[in-house]
Amino acid sequence: RAWRAFGSCSPVQPELLTQQPSSLSANMGDTVRITCSGSSSSYGWFQQKVPGSGPVTVIYANDKRDSNRPSGIPSRVSGSQSGSSATLTISGVQAEDEAVYFCGSQENDHVLLHLPQLPPC
Repeated sequence: RAWRAFGSCSPVQPELLTQQPSSLSANMGDTVRITCSGSSSSYGWFQQKVPGSGPVTVIYANDKRDSNRPSGIPSRVSGSQSGSSATLTISGVQAEDEAVYFCGSQENDHVLLHLPQLPPC
């Protein structure tokens, strides 16, 4: 599977994904939700705990609209999808959940990561 991420400039126009909220804070034990919307029918979620490190998949994207967690991701992290919108839910937030979260849309054999707006090349 090929992975495509746009990191310094955007040579092509990726699918526009809207992720909300852009930032949030929570108390320990809270439930938080992050939503992602676009035109895809399949979304995944990625977590980056250390700036500059590679993102880690927390929810696999798939075409059946159910969400799969990779091994090692706690069950309090879940994903759901309705139409062209997806939601990442973290129930009972813990200190180790502090991170940057990205949504990605899966189309055929690649994943487009949602990143901040990038300048053209």
